[in-house]
Amino acid sequence: MEGGVGAYNPRTPEEVFRDFRGRRAGMIKALTTDVEKFYQQCDPDKENLCLYGLPNETWEVTLPAEEVPPELPEPALGINFARDGMDEKDWLSLVAVHSDAWLLAVAFYFGARFGFDKEARKRLFHMMNGLPTIYEVVTGTAKKQSKEKTTNSSSKSNKSGSKPSRPSESHIKASKMPPPKDEEESEREDEDEEEHGNTLCGACGDNYANDEFWICCDICERWFHGKCVRITPARAEHIKQYKCPACSNKRARA
Repeated sequence: MEGGVGAYNPRTPEEVFRDFRGRRAGMIKALTTDVEKFYQQCDPDKENLCLYGLPNETWEVTLPAEEVPPELPEPALGINFARDGMDEKDWLSLVAVHSDAWLLAVAFYFGARFGFDKEARKRLFHMMNGLPTIYEVVTGTAKKQSKEKTTNSSSKSNKSGSKPSRPSESHIKASKMPPPKDEEESEREDEDEEEHGNTLCGACGDNYANDEFWICCDICERWFHGKCVRITPARAEHIKQYKCPACSNKRARA
């Protein structure tokens, strides 16, 4: 199958990296410049479909290999089934994450098959790690993380003089499992809860609580308990722009 091995079998770290880079470029095209075509091909009424990146910087959506075991590691199976059940950007982000995992699996499969030693594997990973992931390209995460680091550093140094009117943006993607708290962190959390105590959940109407996961709608800018809108911290990590149920319904009716 064309989506499998491709035109050749790379045998050195540099050749594997060229293979990796070509497949990566093809998958990025599918999720960005060719996204309309990709979306249409991922029909939920079809059987389990996979997104393959090819060494020649092209892509294809097709059924998985019939060979057992397959000649190469297989990408995520059934990406078409989730298409209509998720926001399009969320779905594309999820496909991007699985595509990154597949690219690494294929690259290190070649490494194992052709007996790369520790230094060769290290050199291969270093070359791959020098490129942004597909997820970072599709969602703009790399730029966003850089901006957030600068913002967080500035906000910490000026926290005593600031009083935001709603919960910190970091709560959108924050995990509910913080590291052990020292006295200074506890004091900051008390300040946060006092400052944001008047913020109400747009779904249940309850007040903001510092120990709960919250997410803000990027359309109406209302805040919600994650549990009220069925969004977990893990799922929020893959959401570039969150729309609450009300705003999503308005868009659908329009």
